[in-house]
Amino acid sequence: MGWHDRLVYYRDFAYSTQRLRMANGNIGLVPAATFAELLSGPMIDIYVGEARRRWTLHRNLLCHHSEQLEAELKGTGSHDRKDALELPEHDPVGFELLVKWLYQGKLDNVSDLPDATQKYEYAVSCHALYLLCDRFDLPQLKNVAMDQFRKGLNEAELVPDAEEIDDIYRKSPHGSPFRRLMVKIAARQIMDPDSERDTETYRQCFENNADFAIELVNAIRQGTGGMLLEDPTEKGNECEYHDHENGPNCNVKGKAKGKQGE
Repeated sequence: MGWHDRLVYYRDFAYSTQRLRMANGNIGLVPAATFAELLSGPMIDIYVGEARRRWTLHRNLLCHHSEQLEAELKGTGSHDRKDALELPEHDPVGFELLVKWLYQGKLDNVSDLPDATQKYEYAVSCHALYLLCDRFDLPQLKNVAMDQFRKGLNEAELVPDAEEIDDIYRKSPHGSPFRRLMVKIAARQIMDPDSERDTETYRQCFENNADFAIELVNAIRQGTGGMLLEDPTEKGNECEYHDHENGPNCNVKGKAKGKQGE
């Protein structure tokens, strides 16, 4: 039985009328009276993305799911109460999934999608959902979004390219599991002898994210078990470190750059 099957309630005494706030669980399984209360009362407009796509949602339902969002909407005083919320930095495709979960208490399973393209696109949407969950402090849904993201990539047999990794890494908070995931995907691609990707592929990731290179080296070190490389100071294959074209019997010659010793 997963977390979404377990219902845990606690009383919220911050309201003049006591109500049950669901700490975990499926909103569709709450008592009818509670569900009716959550879908009553004032509405609030939420504008998402640069194009300001609008949703009009129940304030009670939003506050029920997120204490952080409740505090933000309520404000510090009676005159600070918000009637609209702007989320210009977030993606509407992620908010679509959030709305479904707010009102139904569940997400679609990526395994039910018919082809690799749809699975991958759904995974991308789950990252956008994850960022919204981080914004509103919804830890359980964050974990569901992460699980669906990883499953989507696995079943589609696709991974983000360097540009997508760069974008996901930059948008994800510092220390986010999504950053760790992007680094490990890149590390595995670099170490895969059958992959055409190498460190040069991820140059833009290094340039845009100072921590990416450090985390990538650490991921490779951990993934290879700290395997010790050959000692480059030992005798043998001296020509590898000489300033000349490869070839036998170099006699410690340098590249011809003009007459020497004149």
